[in-house]
Amino acid sequence: MEISYDYYATKAALEWQFEMGVDETIGEMPVNRFDVPAAKPKLKIGASSNIAPIDVIPNVLPVQDAAPDVAKIIASKCDDLESLRNAMGVFDLCALKQGARNMVFADGHDAARVMVIGEAPNRDEDKEGKPFVGVEGKLIDKMFAAIGLSRDAADQNDAIHISMVMPWRPPQDREPNAEEIAMMLPFVQRHVELVNPDYVVLLGNIACSAGLNKVGISRFRGQWAEAFGKPCLPMLHPRALIRDPLRKRDAWTDLLALKGRMKQ
Repeated sequence: MEISYDYYATKAALEWQFEMGVDETIGEMPVNRFDVPAAKPKLKIGASSNIAPIDVIPNVLPVQDAAPDVAKIIASKCDDLESLRNAMGVFDLCALKQGARNMVFADGHDAARVMVIGEAPNRDEDKEGKPFVGVEGKLIDKMFAAIGLSRDAADQNDAIHISMVMPWRPPQDREPNAEEIAMMLPFVQRHVELVNPDYVVLLGNIACSAGLNKVGISRFRGQWAEAFGKPCLPMLHPRALIRDPLRKRDAWTDLLALKGRMKQ
């Protein structure tokens, strides 16, 4: 008997299972999940990275509550963006990693004067492994191009460096919770230190929660503050501007304020 095969139906079914959190198939041989490994796993990192193996990290590693402390230890050992990316790639204490397709690290000039920090990857960003793509990405690019800045600029004075608070997409694009933000915060702090921008732009409530420990972006957008040791400008997330185009006037006002600061 010939079995009919519908490629697109099968593909849609697999994508649905992935969205629901299925991350492995059942093999022919049983797997004992309670087996104790013979040795502690080592961090699998790039050749240029200087991250120490797991053995040097305190025994709090299996304890979820200690995840921010472990992240701080690992992040502090990163001397460049490559090693930071490698370290984040093997950081397994954040459950969001298990359901994401790709880690979204950064884009743009590695020593830009302006660093833009977003919230968490959406479906398009998770698929491409790059921050701010699709409709939101096009809007961000147009916004900063209006004041002479670009993620593709070769000159650091004309460039932006874009990253996110969370490198992995939360299920169904939900907002990351306070525990997840706190867990990844040491990596964000180290990221800012390594780029060493003159100014940081925080886009949306999640980024402001991480950098300023407060939410309610509509109340304090455009008000200069300090985050991660740098002058910081909170701005509306492009998602909010797409929902309410009239708020683009606020974003334009904030961009002009940034341009004015850069000329000082």
